[in-house]
Amino acid sequence: MRSATEEIFLKACRVIPGGVNSPVRSFKGLSMTPMIVESGSGDLIRDVDGNEYIDFCCSWGPLILGHAHPAVVLAAQEQIAKGSSFGIATEVEQKLASCIVPLIPSVEKIRFVSSGTEATMTALRIARGYTGRPKIVKFAGHYHGHSDSLLVQAGSGVSFVHPIASGITQGVVADTICLPFNDASTLRSFFRTPEASQVAAVIVEPIAGNMGVVLPEAGFLQLLRAETAKAGSLLIFDEVITGFRVALTGAQGLYGIDPDLTCFGKVIGGGFPAAAVAGKARFMDCLSPLGQVYQAGTLSGNPVAMRAGLETLAQLERPGFYELLEKKTARFAQPIEEAIKKTNAPACLQRCGSMFTLFLGARKVRNKDDLKPLDEERFALFFRALFKRGIYIPPASQEAWFISSAHTDEHLDYAAQVIVEYIHNVLPN
Repeated sequence: MRSATEEIFLKACRVIPGGVNSPVRSFKGLSMTPMIVESGSGDLIRDVDGNEYIDFCCSWGPLILGHAHPAVVLAAQEQIAKGSSFGIATEVEQKLASCIVPLIPSVEKIRFVSSGTEATMTALRIARGYTGRPKIVKFAGHYHGHSDSLLVQAGSGVSFVHPIASGITQGVVADTICLPFNDASTLRSFFRTPEASQVAAVIVEPIAGNMGVVLPEAGFLQLLRAETAKAGSLLIFDEVITGFRVALTGAQGLYGIDPDLTCFGKVIGGGFPAAAVAGKARFMDCLSPLGQVYQAGTLSGNPVAMRAGLETLAQLERPGFYELLEKKTARFAQPIEEAIKKTNAPACLQRCGSMFTLFLGARKVRNKDDLKPLDEERFALFFRALFKRGIYIPPASQEAWFISSAHTDEHLDYAAQVIVEYIHNVLPN
C-alpha cells in the first residue's frame, strides 16, 4: 500500500514536469520519493503522512524566524483581509522601502519584484542600460536565478540536473564571462585585457550560498570593488540569500564593501514571494518610468508579501536578535566541527552567521574546483540517515543549511548529536 506521499507525488508527475515546480525538490540522486509537506511551525515541518522533521532548510533561507511566526502570520492575515493584490501602488510598499534604505548604506532607492531571478535580471539590465556595454562577469558556481545569461556555470540545482542548461543561445553565452571565485590573480589579469572595457557589470554572491557556503578570502571583495570602479563597470552584490540573513546590513556590511547595486530576496518577504533590486539613485533612476530601462510586474510589491516582510524586519531589528542566532548556530556547529577534527574525517563545515554547509569529501572549499571530490552517493546516504532520524537538510550536497530563531536548544543538540555519531561511525569508512 502506497503512502500518502507516494500517491500525491505520482499524481503530481502526471500534471507537473518531474512532479515538482523547482528541480532540487525532486530529491534527484537520493533514491527517495520527494517529501510532500503539509505544514510547518517553529523549527518543525510535517509531511502528509504525519512525520515530523527538524528543518534546516527553512524554505532555502527566508524563514529566519521559523515557520508560521505568529507576528508574521497576523500581519499577513490583516493585509489579505484588505485585498491580496491590486496592481496599484500601496502604502506598505513605501513603508518596507523606507525600512530597508536606512539599513544598507549602499542603497538609496529600491524596486520590488517577486523573485530573486527577476531581481538579478533587472540589475543586469540596469547595468547594461547605464553603461551601454554588452558583457557581464559572473563566478563559477554562483547561482543568480535562472535567467539565460546567469545559468552559465551556475551553482545550485543546475549543477546536478544538467552541467550546461539547454535553451540558452551562443550569443548569450558569448556575452557572459565566467571567472573562478576567490582567485585574485585571475581577476586582476582579466581586468587588464581589452575585453574588460566591454563589461557592464560584475555580479557576485559576496558569500556563496549556492555551491554550498563559501566565504570570500581576505581582500577578494575589496579587489573586486577596486577593479570594477577602475574599469567603469558596475558591481552587483547578489544578497538574495545573505541580505538580512548574515547581518542587518547584509554581507556588504560585514565586509565593508559599497556595491553599486544589490539584489535582495527571501528574508525581505518573510516567507512570501518578494525580492528587490536596490542601489545608488543614479543607477536606479534608469528604470522606467524615469528612465529607459524597462521592468514591470503585476505582483511586484504585492501588499501581502510587503506586509510580511515589514513585520519580519521589525523582528530582526530587536536588540540581540543576531547575537542569539549566532549563539544557536555555534551551539549546533561546534560539536560537529570537533568531531571532524577528532576523527580526521574527509569533511568540513563552513559558515557565516546562521548559514552553513557541511561538505562531505572536501576539507576546504574556496571555489567550484574544490567541489570535485564531493561524493554524491556519500551525501545521499547521509541525507537518508538524517531523514530517518527526523532531521531535514537541503536535499543536495552543494546547498546552504539555515538555522532560525525558532530552533530550540533541544532540537539543535539532538541533530548535532546524530551528525556527530554519523561522523564517528560512518564517515571515516
